[in-house]
Amino acid sequence: MATDWTPALWSDTFAQLEEDELEHGDSWAFQFNYSLTETLTNEERRRGWKIYSSSARGSFSCSRCSKQWTSARAVVLFRYRLQSSLCRGTVIMRPFGQACRRCDRDFERPGFSPKVVEDVLLCLFGKIRKNCYGEEEEGDEDLGSDSSEKGWTKPHESALCEACSQNICCQDE
Repeated sequence: MATDWTPALWSDTFAQLEEDELEHGDSWAFQFNYSLTETLTNEERRRGWKIYSSSARGSFSCSRCSKQWTSARAVVLFRYRLQSSLCRGTVIMRPFGQACRRCDRDFERPGFSPKVVEDVLLCLFGKIRKNCYGEEEEGDEDLGSDSSEKGWTKPHESALCEACSQNICCQDE
């Protein structure tokens, strides 16, 4: 699994899946915002913004000591909305980092495998189809985490989790 944060993997996968997953003729933009929060203002809600967050298996590498680790709790946050009058939708994504246990300094952004990226985006597309187009959602399982591996993970270290520090971690799922 890649340990480097690769925005192009997310953008390219989104573009590849969009045509098959969102068959409504609208064009969707995919962007990143590294200060995105889970809180929507009343004005943002009125303008149609929705939130979706997921935890997935990610890999991390400390930029100071080069220590590497994996986590089943690499959190990604999405804001999305459809402006149907313009036939245009927008998705904004933020990955949340984790700090190295040795260095306990800055949060490192996660790397994800192409399969995990695809699975998380497929869940996002399900939310978009449900909340923007009124379609039935096929299932609520979290495809971003491999359930067969959950038993092998160490306990989540909230003190080292950027999402926990902002009270949006998915650790209770």
